[in-house]
Amino acid sequence: MDLLLKESLKASYNEQADSRDKADIEEWKIVELKSYIDALSNEGLRTVLDIGAGSGQHGKYLLDHGFDVTCIDLSPSMVETCRMKGLKAEAMDYYTLDFDAESFDAVWAMNTLLHVPKVSLPAVLKNIHTVLKDDGLFYMGVYGGKDSEGVWEDDTYIPKRFFSFYTNEDIQDVVSPLFEVRNFHVVPEAGGSMDFQSLLLRKKNVDE
Repeated sequence: MDLLLKESLKASYNEQADSRDKADIEEWKIVELKSYIDALSNEGLRTVLDIGAGSGQHGKYLLDHGFDVTCIDLSPSMVETCRMKGLKAEAMDYYTLDFDAESFDAVWAMNTLLHVPKVSLPAVLKNIHTVLKDDGLFYMGVYGGKDSEGVWEDDTYIPKRFFSFYTNEDIQDVVSPLFEVRNFHVVPEAGGSMDFQSLLLRKKNVDE
């Protein structure tokens, strides 16, 4: 990622840490979390890496349901809110996942990878693939349904954030070299003018 872009995102989310910490998890996100928990539980998967954990609401939900959760976020302020919830949390981004290979049974990333420039997404997906155990499960949730990339000029965050959006077909194509798409669906309850794309992915064994 361009360093200026990364620093801009960090500043945006540092500024919003308190307000995001006070917000309740929306009901449709709880539905997504429950479905993910069912998938993990059915296979006896316990260790989860929450990428772009924000204020730790999703990580805490997973922790409360018996999972061993590690949170990472670009924003030090967000990391602190995670730790205040009793979560293991580190300031880290998806470009440098500082974990051993095959460290986690599963990865959760909701509304995180939509900040990755399209040219960089394959490398980020490769990092996630590396830290996942064989046949591990990866939840990727992003907004999309149309093809665009750039700073969202109507964003209320300061600085304004960068977003990458994919069509429903393209997002599945992008992940397919490294992951099997076990489930893809659009979540109408997410609302807004764009699709929320929910992907449950399984790590493929691929040649290095």
